[in-house]
Amino acid sequence: MSHLIGKRVSGRYEVIEIIGGGGMADVFKAKDIILDRIVAVKVLQSQFSKDEQFIRRFRREAQAATSLAHPNVVNIYDVGEEGDLYYIVMEYVEGPTLKEYIQQSGPLPATEAVDIMSQIVSAIAHAHANHIVHRDLKPQNILINQNGEVKVADFGIARAISSATITHTNSVIGSVHYLSPEQARGGLVNFKSDIYSLGIVLYEMLTGKLPFFGDTAVSIAIKHLQADIPSVREINPLIPQSLENIITKATAKDPYYRYESAIAMEEDLATALDPERRHEEKYVIADDLDEQTRTIPMIKGDILDQVIDEEKTIELSAKSTNFDESPKKPKKKKRTLKIVLSSLLILVGLFIVLLATIPGLLKVEDVKVPEVIGLEFSEAEKKLTDAKLVVVREDIADNEVEEEHVVRITPAEGSSVKKGSEVKLFVSVGKEKTPMPSLVGLTKSQAERMLHDYKVEFKEKATNDVAPGTVLEQTPEAGTPIVVEEAEVIVTVSVAEKITLHNLVGLSEADVNQYAESEICVLESRF
Repeated sequence: MSHLIGKRVSGRYEVIEIIGGGGMADVFKAKDIILDRIVAVKVLQSQFSKDEQFIRRFRREAQAATSLAHPNVVNIYDVGEEGDLYYIVMEYVEGPTLKEYIQQSGPLPATEAVDIMSQIVSAIAHAHANHIVHRDLKPQNILINQNGEVKVADFGIARAISSATITHTNSVIGSVHYLSPEQARGGLVNFKSDIYSLGIVLYEMLTGKLPFFGDTAVSIAIKHLQADIPSVREINPLIPQSLENIITKATAKDPYYRYESAIAMEEDLATALDPERRHEEKYVIADDLDEQTRTIPMIKGDILDQVIDEEKTIELSAKSTNFDESPKKPKKKKRTLKIVLSSLLILVGLFIVLLATIPGLLKVEDVKVPEVIGLEFSEAEKKLTDAKLVVVREDIADNEVEEEHVVRITPAEGSSVKKGSEVKLFVSVGKEKTPMPSLVGLTKSQAERMLHDYKVEFKEKATNDVAPGTVLEQTPEAGTPIVVEEAEVIVTVSVAEKITLHNLVGLSEADVNQYAESEICVLESRF
């Protein structure tokens, strides 16, 4: 797209030079000639401009991202199109990406890594609070300005791209290193998917390398699904145990065991370098502990000895009366031999009984996971509880399934599991909602571009306080979660206030000018 250099996009953004790019978009440095400032313009690759579904989602997500206002988020100023050219105008950040910074500096000191990660997590927590999931967190999307401030970019483009075909492998290869297991298997993505990616980014900052490598995107994705994240302390023992624990918790294969929220991760990072946490106990994911608990241990020798000794004591005391009845030593030896043999037989018998009965006592009955998809949560929960299963709930947005009804279940319906096992219900919270973009202060044409996919009604309000065509009010308010296809948006735009002109015939020029000033109007003199 070098042909854009020297040209103006939408008559406003004068392209200066290309400063970055990838499989999805190219980034240009440009000048906003209206506001006289340097901006970055991200232009979608041409192959995406033909995909109508992708373009609709791109517009929607990019517009939603304009509602984010945080010091660690790259500001989005404008979203637009010109012919087949789709673009996002954003804050220009002078400085390297985090990827470039790691490549230049190598592994970062723990203090610096925590400082950078705290800023990133703060930005992600803000996005999550506004119902926006990034979905493509990686060092290439994180910028560091000349003051050392961290800026997270591509909130607008990431989610739209996640629905694009995987055949655009240049981008997929770059992103798969930071992909959560649920993304790798094509499952539902939520806030905890971002938390997994944050853990991988922290790993890379501390070690200077990625946890998984492979020749193809698929081979790397499989490792995210199956392999444990390598220990950062095995690479560098000077890294505090607290930081390894944060990585372990953030990158749990099952989202259930990750941090509940980005805020929880941020709070953990805040104390990670405290002296008392430097050598804290190694964090082990609860699921691993459960696996250990389910393993039937060997019966220890001292327990078996205790059982045998009790039996032997009873048997010996019963026989001891006969010993006293016969003082002859040969008989005593014979009887002693019989007692020893009897004891051995008892021991063998007990051992056989233990082998036969203990597995049966410890064996947990199998049950089938009931059919609950489509049921109300309360009804589904009762069916699963009646089947002696433990229910874990996870709320997700779904455009098809009614609110409070079950979307899916893990393990699948009809599968055999042990009684008392956990099953996870994914429960619909209704249709996917997007934060209402902020429109007040924009021009009507800018608002129209942002509301391309919305049902919108424009109203007019006469005022001379602002320039005509400026958005004065909006309903719903900015940031309100809405279903785009269903929301009814009302935008009030300013128009010039009308006045009734008095009869000026016969007045002097001075009187006419005084009248014009009092009525805030401009008069044109013609002779």
